Amino acid sequence: MQNKIIKVNSSDNVAVALVNLKAGEIVYFEGENITILSDTKSKHKIALQQFDSGDRIIMYSVLVGSANGVIKKGDVLTTENVKHQSEKVFGKTASFSWTAPNVDKWKERTFMGYHREDGQVGTENVWLFFPLVFCENRNIETLKEIFEKELLKQQQSPHQMLLRSLVNNGGLDTTVAETSTKVFNNIDVKFITHPGGCGGIRQDSESLARLLAGYVNNPNVAGATVLSLGCQNLQINIFKDALKAINPDLKKPVLIFEQQQMGTVDNMLSVIIKDSFEAIKKANNIERKPAPLSKLKVGLECGGSDGFSGISANPTLGAVSDLLVALKGTAVLAEFPELCGVEQELVNRCVDDKDGEKFLTLMKAYEKSVIDAGSGFDMNPSPGNIKDGLITDAMKSAGAAKKGGTSPVVSVLDYGEYITEPGLNLLCTPGNDVESTTALVGSGVNMVLFTTGLGTPTGNPIAPIIKVSSNTELAERMPDIIDIETGAVIRGEKSIEEMAEEMLEFMVEVASGNIQTKAKLLNQNDFIPWKRGVSL
Repeated sequence: MQNKIIKVNSSDNVAVALVNLKAGEIVYFEGENITILSDTKSKHKIALQQFDSGDRIIMYSVLVGSANGVIKKGDVLTTENVKHQSEKVFGKTASFSWTAPNVDKWKERTFMGYHREDGQVGTENVWLFFPLVFCENRNIETLKEIFEKELLKQQQSPHQMLLRSLVNNGGLDTTVAETSTKVFNNIDVKFITHPGGCGGIRQDSESLARLLAGYVNNPNVAGATVLSLGCQNLQINIFKDALKAINPDLKKPVLIFEQQQMGTVDNMLSVIIKDSFEAIKKANNIERKPAPLSKLKVGLECGGSDGFSGISANPTLGAVSDLLVALKGTAVLAEFPELCGVEQELVNRCVDDKDGEKFLTLMKAYEKSVIDAGSGFDMNPSPGNIKDGLITDAMKSAGAAKKGGTSPVVSVLDYGEYITEPGLNLLCTPGNDVESTTALVGSGVNMVLFTTGLGTPTGNPIAPIIKVSSNTELAERMPDIIDIETGAVIRGEKSIEEMAEEMLEFMVEVASGNIQTKAKLLNQNDFIPWKRGVSL
């Protein structure tokens, strides 16, 4: 018989409902009967003791809140009877040692990737078009329409065909349906636009320059076409300096065009199309070759989390992260607002004390900026999070941090900094799904593992986003966005370690181009820079 509630850590004083529970129902747990006092939906938390006002609530063995009044044993925790609270951290308090998992079966495994001259290996081969300033967004969109129609030969969507049939009074006309055969087989062409590059403060443009430079240097990119107006804050020289700072000896072709120096739009577009086509044709000659798994650089992300995310999907990512680190690969844990409450553990795991200090400095500065704007990290859980049992930021953070596994932290990166060290890295980003994913890819990851309990279609223009469901119900309800699901962990059918092995196999297939992610099939290409103001 399936357990009805589960305690994540032996020191916890709350449990998670695995199924819907009715008021008055008696649940046998840890040698005693617990009477459920209120109707409780699955994924929500049950008090395993009576809490008086101010009492500490422990989950994942860390402080995740305090009682906002009396909570009786067997009652459900809510936003009314619990308030956010987390431990204060002042520095490293303990030494750290790590026993790596056994990876003998993976040591000789390879994936088929695109090798770059700087030693990085891509899981994709993309020619990227982007503007330095929003004034060029329209020209990017024009180029997108031209290149996608002629190079990618994109077939019209069934929704477009539906609208055509409605326009034709119900007569379905399929005579203009196009072939989906691509002109080039080894190159994708992608386009990004953004609202930045001018206005705001100069630091915003400099930050955007570093992000865009990271996209060019990302191993998934073969080369880029860059559009500039000419008078904007993000000048061409600022972008070039950012690119040089990341990779002083960049060998990739980067074509830059400035509209105010080129005359008419028609003339500029004609030159861009001719030059870009020749460069894309050359980039198509790059073919996949075997690469060790140590060349994988994986971003760890969660969005639309639910009460099971921290029990199934996120710990599975943590186990994958540990496997990857043991193989000399790279994992990157981001979303700093969702590390609130687990800072002490992460500081203690930092190999270099300076990284621990940098992590706390970034966290404190971020939290201060949020408070100065009249908000706080306690406002981070979304309505969807709360509805599915994540009622405090510390509770959400404790589960989110499980994505980082148990390995040492080798480096702490600020937003826009590029990965240089294999192993587990921390990257300062917002918790916002797309802003964080955008930043991870800009820091050099060549694929992203993205957990969700509620469902989100998030994708990226240049990196595969593997969507991992925390529960089977979601995977069955939204099969068009979920790549792999971890519901078997909740049901007790698979261990975290077994699920991690299955996930790593899937990652190798995606990295080799044998499986396309659902986000790619949906052509979901999200890109949102962080303006470094307040964004949770």
